Order: sequence, then C-alpha cells, then structure tokens
Amino acid sequence: MASDFWLMAGLGNPGDEYKGTRHNMGFMCADLLAERWSVNLRDHKGLAQLGRGTLDLDGRRIPFFLAKPLTFMNDSGDALASICSYYHIPVGRVVVIHDDMDLEFGRIKVKAGGSSGGHNGIRSIDRSLGSNAYARVRMGVGHARGGPDAHRRTVDWVLGTFAGEQRKRLPEFLADGADAAETVIIKGLSQAQEQFNGR
Repeated sequence: MASDFWLMAGLGNPGDEYKGTRHNMGFMCADLLAERWSVNLRDHKGLAQLGRGTLDLDGRRIPFFLAKPLTFMNDSGDALASICSYYHIPVGRVVVIHDDMDLEFGRIKVKAGGSSGGHNGIRSIDRSLGSNAYARVRMGVGHARGGPDAHRRTVDWVLGTFAGEQRKRLPEFLADGADAAETVIIKGLSQAQEQFNGR
C-alpha cells in the first residue's frame, strides 16, 4: 500500500572535502529544509541520512521524509530505491534537488521526467527507480569554460566552491530551491514550474 509520505532528496557527495561545492547544492538545500522543519537526520541502512517532518503550509499538513544519500553521487539511486521500497513511497511523490550545469547560477527549473542531462546522480536514480517520473528541482551552477581538457575543467568546476558575488547570493538561492521543492508538494508541479521556471 502506498504511503501518504513524500520524499525530498538533496543530492551531493558525503565528506568534508565536498562541503559547499557546486555538486552539493542538493545537500545544502536539504540542510536548509531540515532546519526549517526541525527534521532530525539519522542513518538509513548506511545508504542515506534520513529524517521525517511535516510541511505545514497554506493550511495543509503533509508528512515527508528528507534524505541525503551517502552513496556518492553516481550511486544516489541505491539510497532512494531503498527508502522508497522500505516506506512504500511511489515515484510520483519523490522530489529530487540537484545541481545543473546547463542553467546559469541562480536559475531554477522544476520538471518531471526527461533525460538526465548527463547528471550521473539523476542517471543512477532513473535506473534504480526504473522510472524518471519523479519531480526534479534543478539548481543552476553554470558551466566551466570549454576548450582543451574540458572534462577535467568540468570536474574541477562542479567540485569547486562558490566565490565573490555567487557566495553572497547563495543563501537566497538555496532558500528558493527549498521553496520550489515545498511548492511541488503543496501546490503541484505545474504551479511550481509557473512560479520558479521563469525567473
């Protein structure tokens, strides 16, 4: 029997060396959501930090799980599949928050389905859940410069930290990402798209 719970998952890599990097936007958003809704994150089978809370917005109260996979980005799907299976959460009640190099810093795009866009975490989730019908909050981190050695530059870029103007704008951007995930659950995907995709 399907559960009434939703699952919000922020993607990232565990370990201090990855803290605050572009690839950990999802983790940072999850931390903010945990703070907002007093969610206590604990170990789930060594695969994720997981906690539960209740969204209390617009006169609605909706229970949710919040997860930060500990499997490293490329195996994020293992953690999400385990949680969904254990708690009987259908794919349509999953919201994944992740970094996206195809969007400029500060831009958010909410979507469901579609391709992974080369994001290994999303590719892993598609494979493990056997579906791409979950909602995604894509948070723009911009692109590394192209040219020779593009792959290494890309890796250095996503594993780099924010500086200057971006660092100043980061708290507001993370708050927007958390708002977008909440809006998907409270008001539905199309309302969230209308509110956040055009910014």
